[in-house]
Amino acid sequence: MQAAPVRAHALPSVTTALRAVESLLLSSGQRTARRNAWTAVLEDRRRAKDRVEVQYVLDAAAGHRS
Repeated sequence: MQAAPVRAHALPSVTTALRAVESLLLSSGQRTARRNAWTAVLEDRRRAKDRVEVQYVLDAAAGHRS
């Protein structure tokens, strides 16, 4: 039994629809602020992941020294 094929064009149409609704509901300044906020969230997540990875490496290095 095969899984139903994923339609590749479904995602862009959803994104396009969401952007259209966003443009109707929000002024351009609010749109920009929301996008900037989301970009900041993603960057914070990336930095947190980097910190965890660095801590892992430091802990491993400290374990080899003892």
